[in-house]
Amino acid sequence: MAAWGPQDWWPARTRFEVIVGAFLTQNTAWTNVERALRQLRAEGVLNLDGIRRTPQSKLARMIRSSGYFRQKAQRLKNFVNFVDTRYGGSLAKMFSRPTAELREELLSLNGVGAETADSILLYAGGHPVFVVDAYTRRVFERHGLITAKARYGEIRELVEQAFAADLPPSLDLPPASPLPDRRRHKFLTRQVAPVAGVFDEFHALLVQTAKHHCLKAKANCKACPLEEFLPR
Repeated sequence: MAAWGPQDWWPARTRFEVIVGAFLTQNTAWTNVERALRQLRAEGVLNLDGIRRTPQSKLARMIRSSGYFRQKAQRLKNFVNFVDTRYGGSLAKMFSRPTAELREELLSLNGVGAETADSILLYAGGHPVFVVDAYTRRVFERHGLITAKARYGEIRELVEQAFAADLPPSLDLPPASPLPDRRRHKFLTRQVAPVAGVFDEFHALLVQTAKHHCLKAKANCKACPLEEFLPR
């Protein structure tokens, strides 16, 4: 945090935009996702009703820059249908579900893997789950915290258990109260565990560190804020 400052992730105006971004970022760079989001916003369809009423072929054209656009258009349609069918079109009702139960429901959807499900839970819903991605794996492996064969769930549990003893389970807030000190999540109004904010920042800071120092081809450890923690 001292090196990079608050990351204010996930960059979005609404929680539905977070969800759309989580689908679109699969197998592509974020710059391509941003182009697709701008197109959806310009067309006025970056919301549940917009995706619901837009023909799938047209939706695919709008998100073409994100790659695999036909598959992603279908997955967005499937997600909206899921929210409509299970929760009457209400994201608030969906995110009020217990974390473990909602996670299983999301994982049952076509095209939703662990990273996408956890991104939706954490960044759009404020649920206390840690998101594991390639950057996280790279940093942890080079620091000797995991092996190359470590499974997603193992890494996720490693982080979640590490913080579990140090943070209270939840904030004493009524469901309709806005969250303090969560500028990037002004749209969240549900009761949220403080650890969700920690997972949010920790994941974003790991990504920032990996992009600048823990590069895929070769680690550039000089001046890395995590250099002192490398195994000797």
